[in-house]
Amino acid sequence: MVSSRTVIVAGATGLVGDELLHQLMGDPDVAQIHVVTRRPINITSDKVVFHQNRELAVTHWQPQWPVPLQGYICLGTTKKEAGGKKGLEDVDLHLVVKVAKMMAVMGVKHLAVVSSAGSHRWSPSHYLRCKGKMEMALRGMGFERLLIARPGPLLGERQRPRADEKILQQWLPVFSFAFKGPLASLEPVKAVDVAKAMMKGLSEPHWPGRSDLKIVPSKTLQNYSA
Repeated sequence: MVSSRTVIVAGATGLVGDELLHQLMGDPDVAQIHVVTRRPINITSDKVVFHQNRELAVTHWQPQWPVPLQGYICLGTTKKEAGGKKGLEDVDLHLVVKVAKMMAVMGVKHLAVVSSAGSHRWSPSHYLRCKGKMEMALRGMGFERLLIARPGPLLGERQRPRADEKILQQWLPVFSFAFKGPLASLEPVKAVDVAKAMMKGLSEPHWPGRSDLKIVPSKTLQNYSA
């Protein structure tokens, strides 16, 4: 476990990002959290430094701040919220890649990012295709550790609720029996479990498998975060 570490987070106003920020704030091994955000966040903490910028860029850095060796990206949208396919691609692919490049330049060595179950660069789904292309781009950036979380539908309380997620949470108890076998990746997962898995997985002293890549599928996120 990395002690007294400095981290940087993008997407802290989203469902997973909000959970992640609160988990990091409560972690005694985290000394400083840099949060890159487009809009203000109503949080007061001696640990947190906010960088509010429309382009999600860090434009001012104090020389006394330690380099953030860990980075977390929890950015994502929907076609409806983004105004169409192009808007979704601008966020889920291009913005994520842009922020990851910025973090690498800042000195981030270990990166965790939220993707999606079923992501693939050749997927017939535009959403999953964007996620797959994003993953491929990040894998080529040379991070010492890259953790990709691939959750199914997310459960939790958003600051700005999405109608589809509200419907999902209402009907989940009725159809929970169906998420077995090949449908296991579609089982909804709690946002807090995704956040805990990202933190725990990125800080493990022993990095299994390939030296630079770890993919955490939806069906293992809950157990991974325990």
